[in-house]
Amino acid sequence: MLKLKLSRIGKKSQPSFRVIVQEKSAAVKGEFLEELGYYKPITNPKEFKINSERVKHWLSVGAQPSPSLAVLLKKDGFSDMVKYETRPTKKSKKKKGQEEEAAKPVAQKAPEKVAEKSPEEAAPVAETPSPAAEAPAEQQAA
Repeated sequence: MLKLKLSRIGKKSQPSFRVIVQEKSAAVKGEFLEELGYYKPITNPKEFKINSERVKHWLSVGAQPSPSLAVLLKKDGFSDMVKYETRPTKKSKKKKGQEEEAAKPVAQKAPEKVAEKSPEEAAPVAETPSPAAEAPAEQQAA
């Protein structure tokens, strides 16, 4: 799959980018098929110059722009860039059935842990007589 990307070419603290067509899996600074323009965000005003005919060609063949480039292309007058502006998320959504199944084992495990403990592992209980137990003994002595 082909992507339209920004490839950084500027020095440290002086960013400038090439707009390139490249295979999606290729390294950002690796080999590319065609240079379509440049973007210089440090200049005032920011410079963004592209060959719009070539960009239209690559979009018609199925190449997809990166989210950051889609924002720049939208500002430059390309329509239909909204669908490319957001980055896809890698979070998996749980279905309703999976959420219920995940909650059930947690509730079932808690009683098993209590039942597995032996009396020796349980915390020792202090053996102090309760006031109710002492009262009958005093009544009997009197």
